[in-house]
Amino acid sequence: MQQDGFSEHYFLSDDGLRLYARIYGRTSSGSDSHLPIVCLPGLSRNSRDFHSLALFLSSPQGSNRTVVCLDYRGRGQSARDPDKSHYTVPVEANDVITACRTLDIKKAVFIGTSRGGLILHLLAQQVPSLIAAVVLNDIGPVIELDGLLAIRDYLNRGTTPKTWEEAPAYLRAVHGAEFPVLGAADWQEMAVAIYRNEHGHAVPDFDLAIAAPLLSLSAKTTLPDLWQAFQALSQHPLLLIRGENSRLLSSETAAEMQRRNVGMVSVTAQGQGHAPLLHLDGPRQDIVLFLAAIAKDA
Repeated sequence: MQQDGFSEHYFLSDDGLRLYARIYGRTSSGSDSHLPIVCLPGLSRNSRDFHSLALFLSSPQGSNRTVVCLDYRGRGQSARDPDKSHYTVPVEANDVITACRTLDIKKAVFIGTSRGGLILHLLAQQVPSLIAAVVLNDIGPVIELDGLLAIRDYLNRGTTPKTWEEAPAYLRAVHGAEFPVLGAADWQEMAVAIYRNEHGHAVPDFDLAIAAPLLSLSAKTTLPDLWQAFQALSQHPLLLIRGENSRLLSSETAAEMQRRNVGMVSVTAQGQGHAPLLHLDGPRQDIVLFLAAIAKDA
């Protein structure tokens, strides 16, 4: 189905769940001058997070590429999984592989925000031939426990805006300290991305079971690292975008990533926390410059 600037596509996962993708900028012939971009959202987020960025990157002012944005199972317009144990990075990574196979994507540039970046660490080990280049949005091989506990508390707090009109102000009250650069229009756009309309109310657009495993975390939890997977990811051109006020990706981890991969391009999204809005001035130009630098190969 064709929408404003994108077309909608549904497909089946390997275990039969109905999943959703948006495609921006695909030509009628299906041909592009460059490889497509596949956007992978965060833990509880969906394809709408990338709407403004995808419109830009698929335009002549951006990189004029096809951009594919996915809803993982249990998020957005993808079906909720009756087996809640399937809400894991390995299962979702396999869904990404299925999406690429279904949409005839043999190789792509990937943009992974938070959970999406963790999925990319796994894909780099499983299907390296699928990856042409990677943009990691505020995620790396080491996740800061303090930041993860903050996400736990936010997703499991059980409160939401009472009305759609209150949603932007609610999000600003919760996240404003980490995102001083955002204006009223940005908070409004974030609300549209996060919530769905249910009988006039703003409801989080994901299966609440996705957040439940975070409840087992505590200040004493030891988190595993992904340095071995990062080594596999480092075989591809890599851009790291870190939010200036991020609590999930530390500046120390970003520096260690740079030390282990001297070819990695690393930038900071000023005035943003976890995870940066990539369509804002700064990050979107960084992405375009990165795509231009790798254009001969991707």
